[in-house]
Amino acid sequence: MKRNLYTVLGLALAFSAGVGMSSCGGSKEEKAAPAAKVAASDSLTLPNYRYVDMDTLLTRYILAKDYNEEMIRMQNNLESETKKHQTSLQSLASQIQNKVQNNSYLSQESFDTDQQKLASMQSNAERSVGMMQQKYAEAAAKAQQAVADSVTAFIEMYNKKHGYDAIFNKAAALHFNPALDITDEIVEGLNARYNKIKK
Repeated sequence: MKRNLYTVLGLALAFSAGVGMSSCGGSKEEKAAPAAKVAASDSLTLPNYRYVDMDTLLTRYILAKDYNEEMIRMQNNLESETKKHQTSLQSLASQIQNKVQNNSYLSQESFDTDQQKLASMQSNAERSVGMMQQKYAEAAAKAQQAVADSVTAFIEMYNKKHGYDAIFNKAAALHFNPALDITDEIVEGLNARYNKIKK
């Protein structure tokens, strides 16, 4: 149940083919522009693609962190509601069992009434928890889509300036030259844009 939203989002953003940008134009100077961490003298020797570490991005992108906190709150509420129903059901079931053992029921009718009450409580509990689970699933899907759309849109905008042939997810390959890592730039840009929107 305690599944971190970062894991869910990471799966959604694992675009194994990368974000291909070869159609995005730009001058030769723009296409040759290196990542901030790459020295100018090395830029011409690097291939015209870069990569992003999505696991790192998701733990540092404020939007993803905000959604993750929201999902944790919803999850805690769901667990609390489930425990509350379980406690009430167990309490009534114990009362019924004790009455049966002590021959406290004066009639079959009173026993049936308690049994119906227990069944009704169980049905209401299942309905309530089911609705909360559905809301949680819908909120998780919405969060996943919002973060995926935000990251993809930003990377497309980012690449209009840099003109890389492709920007890959680090998880799509067994090895990348660390000099090709643009994760810091992407996270910084995403957070700067998100902070402007929040203001």
